[in-house]
Amino acid sequence: MDPRLGVYIHIPFCASKCGYCDFCSYAGSEKLMPRYHAALLGHIREAGPQLRQHHIDTVYFGGGTPSYYGARKLCEIFNCLKINALVYKTAEVTVEVNPDSVRKRDLKLLRNEGFNRVSIGAQSANDDILKLIGRRHNWDQVVRAAENAREAGFDNISLDLIYGLPSQSAEDWADTLNKALALRPEHLSCYALTLNPNTPMYEYKSSPLLPDDDAQADMYLYTVETLERFGYGQYEISNFCLKGRESRHNMKYWLLRDYMGFGAGAHSCVDGVRYSFVKDLRQYISGIHNADKVIDEYEKIEFIGLAAEYIMLGMRTVRGISEKEYHRIFKSDFEPIESALCEFEQKGWAVTEGDRWHFTPNGFLLSNLLIGILLDKQAALRASGNPWMAAESLFAEHEELPAGEEIFYRSREREKQTN
Repeated sequence: MDPRLGVYIHIPFCASKCGYCDFCSYAGSEKLMPRYHAALLGHIREAGPQLRQHHIDTVYFGGGTPSYYGARKLCEIFNCLKINALVYKTAEVTVEVNPDSVRKRDLKLLRNEGFNRVSIGAQSANDDILKLIGRRHNWDQVVRAAENAREAGFDNISLDLIYGLPSQSAEDWADTLNKALALRPEHLSCYALTLNPNTPMYEYKSSPLLPDDDAQADMYLYTVETLERFGYGQYEISNFCLKGRESRHNMKYWLLRDYMGFGAGAHSCVDGVRYSFVKDLRQYISGIHNADKVIDEYEKIEFIGLAAEYIMLGMRTVRGISEKEYHRIFKSDFEPIESALCEFEQKGWAVTEGDRWHFTPNGFLLSNLLIGILLDKQAALRASGNPWMAAESLFAEHEELPAGEEIFYRSREREKQTN
């Protein structure tokens, strides 16, 4: 069992829904905030026995829009966590904010209560594009939010940006990057626009307003080159930072570390078990209050599945994967995987540094395809050289939660009350 644990708190409320968003978030549901808040606090208290088996070194408040939920409520949740868990004084504590819903006094309150990292949803410096994609702020508000965060005492600020937006030109994207760099954040997340069928912006899927694949690729390579020139190293496909300012919480996902989530739609991976909670707000609230089932999906991570995730997640990062590490953890032959990586290297898609392999910027552009090839090589090992893989499937299927394993979500006292 890993003694260190990351905690994710999901705040699913928004003032309005952005056109591209398919996250678990709700607009116009403010009346449910008090009941959700009570459920979330109750959930954390009930989790206390398992939480105290670990030491919390990262906490992340995501959404939705945590800043719209309110700084006082966020502080109450964090204080509840500190009472019911062992939280390091040096823990990285991140809160996502939108520029239109965060004020200086909110940031001061959060900083005084122990929040030490703020992630600002900036997206673009072009106000017309911001309106087009359904954002409620303008760039001046981004600047003001960053300045207020500095004045409130935050020395670790991240900006979220999106490229490949409708009507966005290379010049627009370059301007966004330059204006973001002028704020000198410690961290930048630069995501390619993803259009999902259940979002309003899906209608742009085949629109000429969208930059084509080549234009998006150029934007991505320009991003890597520009940020490196200004001292922001790439450490994951979409993430860049000044030295030592990686998102410690997000690194847990990519390095297969344990994390525990709370709230509607939140995911967890603890002690070899992965599970998530129902996304429906009312179902989550009633489930916590009435001791009903709140688990949506549940799976035990099989060894072969873990080996696949080591490749899938490791190759998302510049840290990459290594033969020594792979053999030590999985006791498996790395040669077929390395032979594919050598072919990628010849094409300029991968590089080896010391004993570790990782993708180049051009390789990251093809990462889904290339990782698929590596997984095929890995799967082929099941037939020879790895007998322990023979009886296992590459990916564990979702299972129903085993009877009696609602894990820690129902304390003994609560069980007595409901029986």
